[in-house]
Order: sequence, then C-alpha cells, then structure tokens
Amino acid sequence: MMKKFLLPILLIVVASTAFTYVHSTVTRAAIAFKTKNMGIGVDGTISGLQADIHFNAANLAASSIEASVDVNTLNTDNSSRDEHLHGEDFFDVTNYPKIFLKSVSISHRSGNNYTGRFNLTIKAKTKQVDIPFTLTQANGTSTFKGSFKINRLDYGIGTSSLVLADEVSINIDAAAKD
Repeated sequence: MMKKFLLPILLIVVASTAFTYVHSTVTRAAIAFKTKNMGIGVDGTISGLQADIHFNAANLAASSIEASVDVNTLNTDNSSRDEHLHGEDFFDVTNYPKIFLKSVSISHRSGNNYTGRFNLTIKAKTKQVDIPFTLTQANGTSTFKGSFKINRLDYGIGTSSLVLADEVSINIDAAAKD
C-alpha cells in the first residue's frame, strides 16, 4: 500500500521540478543591435548582461525575467562613433549607465516558443515591448534567443534625423545555468 502511495507522489515531485527552472548565473550572452546611418547598416554589441531568471513552463504566471546591461560596453567597432553614442545626446552613460528589462508577463506560443511582455528602461524612460523568444535546454543550461525592434526616439536616444534611422533591431542570445 505504501509503495502505491509513494510512487504517484514521487512522479508528481519529479514532474513538477522538471518544469521549474531558476537561473541566476548567466554563462554566455550575445546582444547585438542594428540600425542604419546614411542608408548603411550599422551593427554593434552591448555586454555586461546580468539577469535573474525564474522560468516555470508549467506556471508562466509565476515566471519572471529581470536583466540589465552595461551601456559603457556598447561597441560598434568605431571608437569615435562609440564615444559619441556614450555621450549626453545619445545614451548619456554618465547619468544612465544601465539598460533594464523586466518581464510583465510571459505566454506560450508553441513548442519552445514564448512571447514575453517586458518593461524596457533606457535613460529613465520605460516602454513596454513584446519579445518573442525560444527556450532550449540541454545539460543543465537553458538558452534564450529572441529578437525585437524599438524606436530609439521613444527612449530619447538622439533626435529626429534624416540620416539616422529611428528603428533599431535587437537580437539576444543568452545561456544560463540551472
């Protein structure tokens, strides 16, 4: 009788923990952005990702993702342009050294595809963005990949310009240890 009772409880415990993922150690992150300046594509990266990820596929309402990146790490492979972007007219890294992302909700689309609604804060301006992402897991590591676009003017990054595009595409590829 006791074995019949313990087996279902053991299965429930194993099944529930199999869907609970708490990630606090980001092991790899690649964040890339792209825009156009004078019609020419400009690529760059930003690093220094720190994240607190609590992901539970069986209970997305209890899942959360909070992350920040260090704006001082912004790199376009052009030191003059990078210095300009770090300045007051664009990212103003002296007063706003970090960009913040905090989940509002996460929903399942299909398979390992999700959409997160996030508050994105740049230069003390917060706007909601939807970020579709995939989550894959292997060997105790979860990999998150997502892409989204923002309008740089919504965050006070530069001013309206005939040569600099307003739209910026952002790609995130990050891995975290369970």
